[in-house]
Amino acid sequence: MTVKKLLALFCAAALLPSTVLAQQTAPAVSQEVDEEVVGNLDNDAKIAIPAFATNADTPTQTSAGGTSALGMSLATVIYGDLKNNGLFKPTGPASLPRPALAQVQAPDYPGWQGRGSDMLLQGYVRAETDGNVTVGCYLYDVSLGQQLAKAGWTVPPGEWRRAAHKCADLVYSRLSGENPFFDSRIAYIAETGPKGHRMKRLAVMDSDGANHTYLTTGQATALTPRYSPDYKQILYLSYFNGSPRIYIYDLASKTQKLLLQSPNPLFAPRWSPDGKWILYSVAIAGNTDIYRMPSNGGSAVKLTNSPGIDIGGSFSPDGSRIVFESDRSGSQQVYVMDASGGGQKRISFFGGRAATPEWSPRGDQIAFTHIAGNFRIAVMDPSGGSMHYLTDSWQDEAPTWAPNGRVIQFFRTARTSGQTGIWQVDLTGKNERKLDTPGDGADPAWGPLRP
Repeated sequence: MTVKKLLALFCAAALLPSTVLAQQTAPAVSQEVDEEVVGNLDNDAKIAIPAFATNADTPTQTSAGGTSALGMSLATVIYGDLKNNGLFKPTGPASLPRPALAQVQAPDYPGWQGRGSDMLLQGYVRAETDGNVTVGCYLYDVSLGQQLAKAGWTVPPGEWRRAAHKCADLVYSRLSGENPFFDSRIAYIAETGPKGHRMKRLAVMDSDGANHTYLTTGQATALTPRYSPDYKQILYLSYFNGSPRIYIYDLASKTQKLLLQSPNPLFAPRWSPDGKWILYSVAIAGNTDIYRMPSNGGSAVKLTNSPGIDIGGSFSPDGSRIVFESDRSGSQQVYVMDASGGGQKRISFFGGRAATPEWSPRGDQIAFTHIAGNFRIAVMDPSGGSMHYLTDSWQDEAPTWAPNGRVIQFFRTARTSGQTGIWQVDLTGKNERKLDTPGDGADPAWGPLRP
């Protein structure tokens, strides 16, 4: 798939601004969007999201069918993105009238006010002669009768869901003031088979669980994946016949290279924010320590050297510090250290055990698994203060942050069945969402916002 040139026209005849969604390996997408935000937004804003309009029900090569069905599917995906973050109260297309094409840029404000809508998101979809589809997205403040933002994209037929996610990102960022996160992907470990003989494959999917793809065959066990900062690669741990290896999987070529093989157990490989370094842990003679090595291979440097088990390692966003877990005090707790290994100190002092820490992309919080009877997802500030729970289930663990640092994914094990699944929760702890996966899922890793 090649990247098309930016379509800069925005006029009444075309109705839409048009840009192109790039491949994972392409430069960032530019788009024409109103920069001014008009009006204010209170929490629980009521957003109407009707089916997108079209000039004719034209067949497309998308999985959604013709442009009429595609317009409904686009609005449904956007509704799904926005309904579980605690900021909005969206109404989806199933219960709303589809606007006429002429109303896309001239909304029926009185009609939407009569429905009790604060905001209106409507759009347009058009089939192109080359097989691509063009999607337009318009956000309006109903009470003020003003347009807040607009954007449009021309996408290959297999990428139509990306246009929906980018439209949801436009709404989220314009109304909340936060950075977007819906147009991102998740790497995780897909699990199938009986508990005593589980097949664990590396898999990827969209942030809402769609477009699921297996990357490994399952002949070797895959564990603890992490996206590279540039989104081009996935780092993961593999065990084949008991032999631990760390691989880097290239998403463009669908090939992988061996970074490290060891006769000793390896754990939790992690990228540095600049992509130049890899953290990992290795167990030697009953003692487990954290090491750092260049991401292109080379000599490793030992960062910890205390009796017990030091595992993990998540860099702060600026790369200056590392958060990790250690049982040097007698139980699993969270520690921080300088990127060079100096200044190691414990920060978790609230009872129970603490594991799998991960630094927020914003740098303001650390998510971790708190173990005190049940396993719960919790957050604290980098000094260990302001700890509070986000979940309260039997076994929730391994948090991973959305690119904007405002939503967390994790995996949950059901107490009765033992089945695992990928869930997400916002920082209020009030809005949970389970992602649909073909089988069980564990070890999620949220990737950066796609270009």
